[in-house]
Amino acid sequence: MAHNHEHGHEHSNIKVAFFLNLTFTIIEIISGILFNSMAILSDALHDLGDSFSLGLAWWMQEFSKKKNNELYSYGYRRYSLLSALINALVLVAGSVIIIYNAIPRIFSPEQTNAQGMIGIAILGIIVNGVAVLKSKGGKALNEQVISWHLLEDVFGWIAVFIVGVIMYFKEWYILDPLISVFITLFILYNILKKLKDTVLVFLQTVPKEMDLDKIINSFLAIDQVIDTHHTHIWSLDSEYHVLTTHLVVKENTTLEEYNLIKSKIREACKTFNIEHLTIQIDHKNDLCDYD
Repeated sequence: MAHNHEHGHEHSNIKVAFFLNLTFTIIEIISGILFNSMAILSDALHDLGDSFSLGLAWWMQEFSKKKNNELYSYGYRRYSLLSALINALVLVAGSVIIIYNAIPRIFSPEQTNAQGMIGIAILGIIVNGVAVLKSKGGKALNEQVISWHLLEDVFGWIAVFIVGVIMYFKEWYILDPLISVFITLFILYNILKKLKDTVLVFLQTVPKEMDLDKIINSFLAIDQVIDTHHTHIWSLDSEYHVLTTHLVVKENTTLEEYNLIKSKIREACKTFNIEHLTIQIDHKNDLCDYD
């Protein structure tokens, strides 16, 4: 019950962050045009991507809670992962568009309304800061991608604020596109790392926090277990981990010992945060169908 309540709270927070971000994005777009600021417009595009990401995350997270059925035997948990993949790709595409439009402004800077930049930057720091507080703490890649990008937006607006203050006293209009490119490259670098993590989960690699050899050795340390093979670990959504394994036991293993082995395996898997476990027990001279 506590687990479900926690996730419901996280989804509610994502909903609040979505409406905050969407409202502020509209303000940004209008302000960027009025103040002729590439930095504000570039961040508006990022925030538009954030709004899409938050909306998609909100919907996908709710959808992923549906129970398993004849078609989705594991349930819908991977839809949360799909959301993380789509969000990361949208942010990468948006970053490329921003860089493409900002670079020409470096070679041909245009006058920018510094006071307007300062005002919208302060509002940006507040709105994105609240959104970070509402979305932080999630363990799923979907929530991590969103929270990390919102935090980057806070730092981005701090940078815009500093540039606005400088341009208020000095007509260094080149700083506007320069800070836009710098913020975008920084965001792009970190989003690509999250995208890599997401793709690896889709490819069903061993979760990065797990040591496959250590897990196998914990199985081999159990009495009567002499070997293990076909041990596979993957994750449905970066949180829900799955393990399947074949254990080879001694010929004289009793039924009581079988049950004890399985009980110890389950206990070992709990320490490795494995939620779904499938075990096949073979005798030493048995022919394994998967060899």
